[in-house]
Amino acid sequence: MAKSTRSSRAADATARLTEVRCAFCDGKGLDPFGIMSPLAECQVCEGHGSVKLAEPMVKCAFCHGTGVHPNSRMTCTVCSGVGTVEVPNNASTCKHCHGTGRTADCEDCHFPESVFPCQHCKGTGVAVDH
Repeated sequence: MAKSTRSSRAADATARLTEVRCAFCDGKGLDPFGIMSPLAECQVCEGHGSVKLAEPMVKCAFCHGTGVHPNSRMTCTVCSGVGTVEVPNNASTCKHCHGTGRTADCEDCHFPESVFPCQHCKGTGVAVDH
């Protein structure tokens, strides 16, 4: 399901990879909810306790770096459970959700009670202005 590198940028030989602690399992390498078994591997880091991401990266705005989708036991749909997201070098705070990554805070998304990611920054809280 999850891979140790998250994007095509990470596969690029020029990208600098950094190992980050898996937020979903808190670096333990085990399913944090023990649903299948208390010994089941974490689906995000595949039991390693960490994943590699390309820099630059920021804490996931949508899940606040927890790796868990708000109000659920599922992995965050924005960061895939890592708790951190890769961002472009020229990214700045999303002007639509003001960095929260949530549609509920997006001025022009029309879903005030939603727990969905902002449509403009895809939940990262940062975007590249065009």
